[in-house]
Amino acid sequence: MNACGSRRADEKRRVTLGIVTLSVTLAISFAAAALDFTVADLFVRLAKERPARARFHERKYLALLTEPVDSSGELTFTPPDRLEKRTTSPKPETLTVDGAQIVIERDGRKRTLALEEHPGVAILIDSIRGTLAGDLAAVSRQYSIALDGDVAKWRLTLRPHDPTLRTTVERIEIGGAEAEVRSVEIFQGDGDRSVMTIDPAPGR
Repeated sequence: MNACGSRRADEKRRVTLGIVTLSVTLAISFAAAALDFTVADLFVRLAKERPARARFHERKYLALLTEPVDSSGELTFTPPDRLEKRTTSPKPETLTVDGAQIVIERDGRKRTLALEEHPGVAILIDSIRGTLAGDLAAVSRQYSIALDGDVAKWRLTLRPHDPTLRTTVERIEIGGAEAEVRSVEIFQGDGDRSVMTIDPAPGR
């Protein structure tokens, strides 16, 4: 091989080595970032989010029915504890949780419930409100928390501490990216399941 060919070969090896080194460095950096991303980090990010609107689509899988039940509409969350679920399809319905009360509006009628009288419902609502508000202390009181993934795509698994509540809610899996919740999947103790996908509303 002549001198010119030798220089080109050396240059090619240096470029190849440089690319390999960069790839390894990036892989190590991303792995370290994933390892450093903790539950506390996630909730700090969530706590910084402001009031938000989002569209939702919910699919419920019920043992008593042969086909899943679909619904869709809009969610509005106002920190720290006001959550409104406005269903537009298949039938209009509004469910508003404000503090310790639930207000359900359907067919021109309004019904008010106290959360403390419905612990099975309360634990579901508190898990979602607490996560959206980034309130780690509140969520930790009711659930064990496991986190998978990294800041770009994460998944929380919540399991009730109270064994009596686990007969109602076996676990809740909340998925998201950055500081946005994108999905909520609820596994009930009786085997029924619901999956809600969430998309930020236009103009958020």
